[in-house]
Amino acid sequence: MMKQSLAAAIIVIALAACATAVPPVEVTRFHTANPPMGGTVSIEEMIGNPDISLEFRTYAAAVAQELQRAGFSESAQGKGEYVALVGLRRSFRPTGPDRSGNPVSVGVGGSTGSFGSGLGVGIGINLSGKPKDVVTTELSVQLRRRGDSQAVWEGRALTSAKEGTPAAQPNMAAAKLAAALIGGYPGESGRTITVR
Repeated sequence: MMKQSLAAAIIVIALAACATAVPPVEVTRFHTANPPMGGTVSIEEMIGNPDISLEFRTYAAAVAQELQRAGFSESAQGKGEYVALVGLRRSFRPTGPDRSGNPVSVGVGGSTGSFGSGLGVGIGINLSGKPKDVVTTELSVQLRRRGDSQAVWEGRALTSAKEGTPAAQPNMAAAKLAAALIGGYPGESGRTITVR
């Protein structure tokens, strides 16, 4: 019985360690009075998008998957009734003071009293290094009719996570941002919501 309880406790601890806390996503959407509820759509890069990379493709694929869940079917670039323009921005913000400038500190102390005197020296070493930056990722999507380039739906999703954490990795961030932005399509126009 004791062995089973111990084994169960180890499994629970292991699962808790594997669970990743995904930060909330701030989402804002705008759309016309009658946004399309389906049709063919091609996924293209937003003009002026600063991040042309393999990482961008990860986000574009996540957007395509969520649009399919919303009732659209993907078509080849340059084809389709609609075009989904996808933009991606990542920025890094430092957190807290840089503790790597003075990693060693020395303190000296002394005392005298009725039982004698003493002198002590203490050395402190900071091994924590520089704090991790916060990575902010913003995904923008604009859905336009191909025929007249009229925007019919657009939105922005924003999240932040500490650099190096699973939540800051492109695969996880892309899936989370795209699902938060397009989930519940078309969503309430002009309102900012937080998706957890």
